[in-house]
Amino acid sequence: MDRKPPNSPAGKDAEARAARLKAALKANIARRKAQARARGAKSGSTAADGAEQKKEG
Repeated sequence: MDRKPPNSPAGKDAEARAARLKAALKANIARRKAQARARGAKSGSTAADGAEQKKEG
């Protein structure tokens, strides 16, 4: 399990890829949170209320 030194070209590529993935994940989470908030505002209930309704039904 040898790792290449961080100053090698492959290390820089890996760092750039990790940064892109981190940014994409952050954007995805923000989008999902916004969707969840919109759904909650639309139905007038919270996620906890929805879970309770499923248990009852």
